[in-house]
Amino acid sequence: MRLSSYLIIAATFGVAGALSLTAAGSIANVIEDTSELAVRNGLDAADLTWAEVHANGLQVYLTGTAPSEADRFKAVTTAGHLVDAARVIDQMDVASTADLAPPRFSIEILRNDDGLSLIGLIPTDSDRDALLEAVRKIADGGTVSDLLQTADYDIPEGWQRSVDYALGALKTLPRSKISIEADRVAITAMTKTAEELRRLETELSRKADMELVLDLSAPRPVLTPFTLRLVIDDGAARFDACSADSDASAQRIVAAAKEAGLDNEQMNCTVGLGVPSPRWAEAAEQSIKALAFLGAGSVTFNDADISLVAELGTDQAQFDRVVGELENTLPAVFSLHSDLPKPTAKNDDGDALEFTATLSPEGQVQLRGRINDELSRTAAESYAVARFGNANVHTAARLDKALPKSWSLRVLTSLEALSLLSNGFVSVTPDVIRVQGNTGRPDASAQIAGFLAERLNETQRFDIDVTYLEKLDPIASLPTPEECETQVNDILKVRKINFEPGSDTPDASAQGVLDDIAAVLKACSEDLKFEIGGHTDSQGRESMNQALSQARAAAVLSGLRERRLLTSAYRAVGYGESQPIADNGTEDGREANRRIEFKLIRPAATDTSAEDENALDAMASEGAEAAAQNTDKATPEAEQTNEGN
Repeated sequence: MRLSSYLIIAATFGVAGALSLTAAGSIANVIEDTSELAVRNGLDAADLTWAEVHANGLQVYLTGTAPSEADRFKAVTTAGHLVDAARVIDQMDVASTADLAPPRFSIEILRNDDGLSLIGLIPTDSDRDALLEAVRKIADGGTVSDLLQTADYDIPEGWQRSVDYALGALKTLPRSKISIEADRVAITAMTKTAEELRRLETELSRKADMELVLDLSAPRPVLTPFTLRLVIDDGAARFDACSADSDASAQRIVAAAKEAGLDNEQMNCTVGLGVPSPRWAEAAEQSIKALAFLGAGSVTFNDADISLVAELGTDQAQFDRVVGELENTLPAVFSLHSDLPKPTAKNDDGDALEFTATLSPEGQVQLRGRINDELSRTAAESYAVARFGNANVHTAARLDKALPKSWSLRVLTSLEALSLLSNGFVSVTPDVIRVQGNTGRPDASAQIAGFLAERLNETQRFDIDVTYLEKLDPIASLPTPEECETQVNDILKVRKINFEPGSDTPDASAQGVLDDIAAVLKACSEDLKFEIGGHTDSQGRESMNQALSQARAAAVLSGLRERRLLTSAYRAVGYGESQPIADNGTEDGREANRRIEFKLIRPAATDTSAEDENALDAMASEGAEAAAQNTDKATPEAEQTNEGN
C-alpha cells in the first residue's frame, strides 16, 4: 500500500515536470516566432527585403548580403528598435563597395543633464578617439554613450569642418540635439532666456562656414505688466508693444492689427506668462477694431487697464459712440479709459509748457525746458548722471512753479525711456510724453511702452517712435571673425609695427598702431583665436632671426594685454626668415619681410592638425628660449648683423 502512494506522488511530479517543459518550450517558440515576425515585418516595411531573419531563443540573427554598409547599418538599427538591441546578432555580409556610392555619414549628438550620447555612421579613417575625447571633456564627468558605427569609405569633403563646428557649438548648449553631416549642421536647443537665444543665434550663425539649420527656443518669459500698444497714424498701424498668452492669441491680435493697417513687416507678439485674463485676445481684437474705426490714435493695455486715446480733432460724437460700444462689449475684467485730447496748454506768456532731453550719438545729454522746482531739477540731473555719466550731462532747465504736480514724475519717466536709446530725444508736455530716436535693443519699444503704461495714469498720453538699427546692436553688430582679421591686417598694411634695431622693443610709432589694433579686437567676439606671427629678413644668422621674431611676436602680445585685451586664446609664433613675401636682395624687400601678421585660428585647422599645432607650440617654445638667451645678451657682432631686422 505504501509503495503505491510513493508511485502516485512520483507520477504526479513527473507529469508536472513534463507539462512545465512543454509550456516553457511553447513560450520560447512563441517568443521566437513573435520576435522573428516583428523584425521581418519591420525590415520589409523599411524596404530591406534582402535581409533574412532567424530567431533562436531570445537572440535574433540577421543574415543576407547588404547592398552597402549604410543598408547594413539601417537593418541593424531597424531591428534594434523592434526588439532589445542586445538581442540582435549581425551576421550580414556587405556587397563589394568598389562600384557603390558611399553612404551618407552622419552623427546625432544628444546632450542633457544626464550626459551625452552619439549615434550615427562615421568614416573608418576619421579620428574616433579624438572625437570621443573632445566629447568627454565637454561632458565634464557626465556619462558619454558611444553608439557610433563605422564604414570603410573616404572621408567626405567638409566632414571634419562640420564635426569641429558642432563640437564648438556643443560647449555652449547644455540641452541640445546636434545633427552633423558633411558641410551641414542642424542644431535644436533650449536656452534659458530670450536674450541668450538671440545672442547664440548671432554667434552660431557668424561662425558657421557650412549649411546651418538653427531651431533654438527659450522658455516663455513672465511679462510684468502684460502690455500691448497699437498706434494708428496717417492710415498706418504699428505696434510699440505686443504681448499674448499663446500663439493662437498672437495670431488673432496680429490679424486684427493688419486689418487696421499694420504692415506685414511689423513685429510679432511676444508670447509669455502673466496674462490678466484668458480673454486677452478677444479684448485686444475689440479695442484694435474700435481704434481702426476712429482712424487714428492709440490703444494701450497695461494688464487689465485699457487706455484709448483718439487723435486731436476727432469728431466728439463719433468718439463717444465708439467708446460706448467698446465699453459694453469688453470682457468684464477689463477697465476702459478714453481720452479725446484738447489743444496743448500754454503758460501766461503764450509759450508751450515743455521739458526736453536729447541724447547725442556721442553720449552727450542736454536737459532743457521747464521743471517744477530746485528739488525736482536736482533729482532729474542726478538721475541723468547715474544713467549717462557725470561728464556727459548738461542741465539748462528753468524753474516754473505753475507746472502740474505730476510733472516731476513724468520727467524722470521720460529720462528712463531715453536711457534705452542710443541717440534721440524725449519731450514732456502736460498732454503727452514723446520718445523718438534710434536704438540697438530689439525690444526697446516694448520696454518703453511697458513702463510708461505702468507709471502714468490712464489720462496721460505718450507717443513712441523708436527705430531699431542693427549696427547699434552690441550683439548683432559684432563683426565676423574674418572681418576682424581683415580689419587688423588692413591697419598693418598702412602702418607697420616697427621695433628698435636688433631689439624686440616696439618703437614710439608702434604704440598708436597697437592702440588701433586693440580697439578693433575689443569690438570682436571674445572667443576668437589669433596667431601673432613675427617675421624677419634674411640678414644675420637663421637661429638669431628665429629668436628675434619670436620675441617680437611675444612683445606685441604683451602690448595687447597692457591695453586690457583678453588674449588667453592668442599665441605668439616666431617664423624668423622662413616665410618671406618679398626679395631679400633689395632694401624694399627686406623692409617688407620685417613684419608682424595676425592670422585667425579656425577650428578646423586647430582640431584636425595636431601635428602642426605641436610643431607651432614647439617653435614658440624654442623661439622664446632662444630669445631669452640671445636677444637680451646679443654680441656686438649680432647687434650689427641684425641691424636691419
